[in-house]
Amino acid sequence: MPPGIKKTMKKTKISIIGCGNIGLSILQGIIKSGSVEKSNLIVTRRNINELDQWKNKGILITSDNAEAVQAGNLIIIAVKPYNFKNVLSGIRNHLQPRKHILISLTAGINIAEIRKIVPVSIPVFRVMPNISASVAGSISCICYDHASKRECEKVSSLFTLLGTSMFIGEELMDSATILGACGIAYTLRFIRAMTQAGIQIGFDSKTANAIVNQTVRGAAELLIENKQHPEFEIDKVTTPRGCTIVGLNEMEHNGFSSSLIKGIVASFEKCISD
Repeated sequence: MPPGIKKTMKKTKISIIGCGNIGLSILQGIIKSGSVEKSNLIVTRRNINELDQWKNKGILITSDNAEAVQAGNLIIIAVKPYNFKNVLSGIRNHLQPRKHILISLTAGINIAEIRKIVPVSIPVFRVMPNISASVAGSISCICYDHASKRECEKVSSLFTLLGTSMFIGEELMDSATILGACGIAYTLRFIRAMTQAGIQIGFDSKTANAIVNQTVRGAAELLIENKQHPEFEIDKVTTPRGCTIVGLNEMEHNGFSSSLIKGIVASFEKCISD
């Protein structure tokens, strides 16, 4: 984290507009990080009764988006695409230059569309995190428009609290949505399948799930730490005529890699066609 940014994060006022699944994941991750004062967190939802559990944690909860914007500095919009433009139009007149940074987590709404509503005096960011932000495990892809280096550092620092973050070109944001955000679902489905197989070969479900969870975590950490291609690490455990290569070949004969690739491409095509 850049020098000076960490100190200012505690005093940064963060408003999350639309605290549904992804907004709640962001809120939980920020709280768990301990890097932002709870009194500096403001969240909105049309039905605020669904946020009752947060009332006694020192967080400002409101159904008034304008109130949240006036109270915050980093304004995170985490609403569904069909509702995005109405929400943004409703807060437009409350956004102030040099006070606010606007951050959209909404898939499929590009910066050009946002700029039709928001003046260039307001820095605009698009960020695509995923629900593992709640446990500081997200990968957040970021692009921006009319933002200073310090503003970029501040937004990057916030999402680094929730896992890791990287800047990409806006033309790749739809791809980031599929690979990073939808990718959580694909990975969880893989974990579920491995767990089911573990039960079939003798483990109870709790033990199988524990083994699989740690195996998946270990595989990811191995690649991150060693910075190697997956096949390099696979070669270490595939001995001639061994059980690993037999299992891998059987999976491939049944379309394991091709079905995963086809699924990701199908999701991407759906994303860009909407």
